[in-house]
Amino acid sequence: MKKLLVLGAVAGAVLFAVKKSKAAQQDDDLWRQATTPGQGGSSANGAAGPGKA
Repeated sequence: MKKLLVLGAVAGAVLFAVKKSKAAQQDDDLWRQATTPGQGGSSANGAAGPGKA
């Protein structure tokens, strides 16, 4: 019985770590996408980019 409880706790900890890691990776990807200069010459709100007039 104790082995099953320990196994369940370990499995829960692994699932928690995997979820947290995946969420952190998605957050990093979103941040990278938001801070990387775009190719369109304008921002999402339609304003001209730097050096564009």
